[in-house]
Amino acid sequence: MPDIIRLLPDSVANQIAAGEVVQRPASAVKELLENAIDAKATVIRLVVKDSGKTLLQVIDNGTGMSGTDARMSFERHATSKIRTADDLFSITTKGFRGEALASIAAIAQVEMKSRMESSELGTLLRIEGGEIKVQEDCSTPAGTSISVKNLFFNVPARRNFLKSEAVEFRHIIDEFERVAIAHPDVAFSLHHNNTEVFNLPKSNLRQRLVALFGNPYNSRLVPLEEHTNILVMSGFIGKPEFAKRSRGEQFFFLNRRFIRNTYLHHAVQSAYSELLPKDTFPSYFIFLEVDPRTVDVNIHPTKTEVKFEDERSVYALLRSAVKKSLGQNNISPSLDFEQEMGIEIPMRPAGDFASPPQITVDKSYNPFTVGNKDKKAPEGDFLKNMSWDKNYSRHSYNQLELLRAEEEKEKEKQKEKEENEDEQQTLNTEWDPEAGAKPGQKPYQLHNRYILAHLKTGFVLIDQQGAHERILYERFLEILKEKKNFSQKKLFPETLELSQGDMVCIKALLPELNALGFEITEFGTNTIAVSGVPAELTEVDTAQMLEGLIEDYKNHQSQFRLNPADAIARNMAKKAGIRSGKSLSEQEMMMITDQLFACSMPYSTPDGKPAVLTYSLEELDRRFKK
Repeated sequence: MPDIIRLLPDSVANQIAAGEVVQRPASAVKELLENAIDAKATVIRLVVKDSGKTLLQVIDNGTGMSGTDARMSFERHATSKIRTADDLFSITTKGFRGEALASIAAIAQVEMKSRMESSELGTLLRIEGGEIKVQEDCSTPAGTSISVKNLFFNVPARRNFLKSEAVEFRHIIDEFERVAIAHPDVAFSLHHNNTEVFNLPKSNLRQRLVALFGNPYNSRLVPLEEHTNILVMSGFIGKPEFAKRSRGEQFFFLNRRFIRNTYLHHAVQSAYSELLPKDTFPSYFIFLEVDPRTVDVNIHPTKTEVKFEDERSVYALLRSAVKKSLGQNNISPSLDFEQEMGIEIPMRPAGDFASPPQITVDKSYNPFTVGNKDKKAPEGDFLKNMSWDKNYSRHSYNQLELLRAEEEKEKEKQKEKEENEDEQQTLNTEWDPEAGAKPGQKPYQLHNRYILAHLKTGFVLIDQQGAHERILYERFLEILKEKKNFSQKKLFPETLELSQGDMVCIKALLPELNALGFEITEFGTNTIAVSGVPAELTEVDTAQMLEGLIEDYKNHQSQFRLNPADAIARNMAKKAGIRSGKSLSEQEMMMITDQLFACSMPYSTPDGKPAVLTYSLEELDRRFKK
């Protein structure tokens, strides 16, 4: 039998490696930007066309490469970052594996121009599918320019699996933000389809965050800084009141490298305990500086997973630093450890002696004398008949007032309890099961959460929030289907400043939002103006509703992509629905009941939870064993 095992050609091996290193255009952007940082560039420009499917170009003013190095950079496992295996435990650069350029060149058409500062001419390389087509001298500025054209041109299956342009561009912005945040001392710019998206000059970290995410972030950030023997922490954390429903704006940087670590995220989340609403997440931009020998970054080709030598200490220090920062900025209660923990005893002025109390007693009064009805106790209350020093009587008087206040509270609680019992008795006496068959029977609201309505054979219990969400959901779906809805004009347009990533999301949702009755237009680079809202949403906070919609779009992009109308209708119904705890009038309850049973699926909410529970008289009789 002949031998069947063969060594794969380099071109095939590079395509296999590319499947792990380059998953989408954003993966190539990450590798190219990190190479520019490692080349000590101070100005980096990223040019994108068609969300990276047609062109990705990174231009930097770094050290550049010689002709030999330029060609060697596209070989597998060729790198200038490490020399021996020991160097893996002291890595300070972004890249070190020597796989990125070889993987990109295997699945795209690549053109590189590079020149060192000391050279008069640079080098031009053209590579297609891993094969070098052209290598020659050229005139080019100092630094390196790499163009990646027609990504996945020779792997059509991978190209077909790419998402829409809006989704792919959103991923490119994510990678761009991670590198730009980690290096505020480097100037960055991003152009997409000949439009400038970002122009970030050299700045400090706070200015860089404001430039990326908008001016409102300047007041939302709390500084974080801690120096220990194990690690150095710096950066910013978000105030609890600005927490979001997604984890989008959470960044860890280890030695200026973006990482993902659920263990460290739990440390930050636990530091915010009892400060955040349910199912919300704080924003943070935390930089960790540690000895490279105490971490392992060679876990995955993307280099976003790391292993710490002492994870528990890092966890404890991070959690304590976040709690300290929140306390120092008066966001969470903290103890003042500089104050001496002792009992403060007030000191009286010198020569000021307390005088003993004078008590007046009626010696002729005998409470045990029978028939002595005309004899009365001393007039006035106890305090008036005592000649106390006013500085000392105040404490006793306050205690008496507290006791009286407690008695008043108990009386009010007892009175409220009796009124509730009377109301319950009235409800029970008014509700007659046989009267359920009569038209116009009044509904009741239970605990401001449920609506009880009569039927001929029993009663129904309606979840007022779920019912209203079902009504709005079907109404919004019908509006989106017919594309006809009335818009309520605002007296003054409301402007909303967004980050560039959020701006991409809102542009993707604009057709459906305008069909619902919104009137949203672009008002500058990262600002929108809302001049009209649907008539059903006039009482809802427009900015909060749109921000929530964007967060849901980020978290559930697959749902929005498959059926955007259904996803938007579902989301808007949740935002505009009546909340549990709202008191409803009799007319409002009857309107909700009538509109709910006019829906196509009245018995469930848009999320599939029950909206209506039906109870028959027979079931009640069985429960009462009649």
